[in-house]
Amino acid sequence: MSPSVPGPTAPRILLLGGTAESARKAAECGLCVVNVDKPVLFEPAARKHCAQTHLIDYQDIGLVTTLARALHQHAPFTRVLSQTEAGPLVAGHLTTVLGIAGNGVGVARVLHDKLALRDLLNTRGLGSVAARRGTSCQALRDFVAHHGGAVVKPTKGSGSLAVRKVRSAGEATEAWDWLASYGVRHFMVEELLAGPELSVETFSVDGRHTVLAITGKDNGDGVVALGHVVPAELNQEEASAVAALTCRMLDAVGLVEGPAHTEVILTADGPRVVESHNRCAGGHINELVAMVHGVDLERLTYRLAGPDPVTVPEPAADGAAAVRFLTPPAGRVESVEGVDEARAAAGVVRVEVKVEPGQDVRPLHWSEDRSGVVVVRAENSAAAARRARQVAESIEIRTEPSEQEPATTMGELLAAVDEVLDPFAQDPYTHGPSAQDSLAQQEGPHACAPLSSTPPATYG
Repeated sequence: MSPSVPGPTAPRILLLGGTAESARKAAECGLCVVNVDKPVLFEPAARKHCAQTHLIDYQDIGLVTTLARALHQHAPFTRVLSQTEAGPLVAGHLTTVLGIAGNGVGVARVLHDKLALRDLLNTRGLGSVAARRGTSCQALRDFVAHHGGAVVKPTKGSGSLAVRKVRSAGEATEAWDWLASYGVRHFMVEELLAGPELSVETFSVDGRHTVLAITGKDNGDGVVALGHVVPAELNQEEASAVAALTCRMLDAVGLVEGPAHTEVILTADGPRVVESHNRCAGGHINELVAMVHGVDLERLTYRLAGPDPVTVPEPAADGAAAVRFLTPPAGRVESVEGVDEARAAAGVVRVEVKVEPGQDVRPLHWSEDRSGVVVVRAENSAAAARRARQVAESIEIRTEPSEQEPATTMGELLAAVDEVLDPFAQDPYTHGPSAQDSLAQQEGPHACAPLSSTPPATYG
């Protein structure tokens, strides 16, 4: 056993998609980590922080359930956790199957299904937003004509994948054709909300929710985030309204514990929830929260699996921090300049560039298409956002446009990161309840439907 791995008597967790960093943090919290990750995504450096590593597709519900049951019978887990975008639904399912503490499949399903969440919020009167399941081009045109604009998006997914704004009825046919060519089969239509875009970073213990930060988002004219800043520039009344709605939403969903990342738009009629996820935020937001408020939400999550009660610290703001993403024009990279100067600039914490000459930059379809990031600190939010933008603009990534952009489907983009939107739909042995039905079920070891008995593969 590696010196960095806690002993066999330490609390034991099943970690889905554990990176080297997340496995290290869990081990440093005194946990015995059993990591299950997809072979193509596995980071070998994670192994030294784990008691066991199993390389399988954890979105294969039958396979991962068989494995989890066998491991739990041998040495029980205290939690099943995941910090990935694909993992929380599977973690909720396994939590219910194993009958252990945490957010079960009912919570995970309703957060994973955006239309189910919208229906729940509208039913509970928590910031009504008109929405319906996508059915036909004419229905989309009528919806846009009635509401003055719409957003079409898959009912499941993250990273702004396959999300599109439709600002007029005249754009409906084009949007409908795009959905078909992009391979989007199950989608929803909801009214286009106007106002600042935010996200709320919370942590819950025993059903009590604490708002640790409200993040400002800059999406430009599109749907993919170009930058984030913590804290968002809000007055006290606005911040209180956003926080109150978020906590009421988490109550309605039934979130028991752990982090949540909730996207909100502050409209003229008050805040409206866009969607929510029971995991830490992506896009370096957790890093910004730690820099400004001194709270690492990921470490706090792992402490839930330990023997001691978890107390959420009061967030005390220290200045501001921001990220700005690098989004060069699509094409073949010819050169990258200004990186060293950017790293040496005042206020810069980190600069990451993901591309180099000879590589291709894809059009900005979703967050995975961003080419790098600049992280900065400053005395206030406006200064941090401005500085991050300035430094990002000083980095020049020259690209040569391709003669013709190949058609890209949502399935191809997901395949590139080895992810499926609905793992339950992939498993013919699993007939789990709908998200709406899950809310009415009693969670426990018998709440899950029959699963595959396919034996696990060989693990490394």
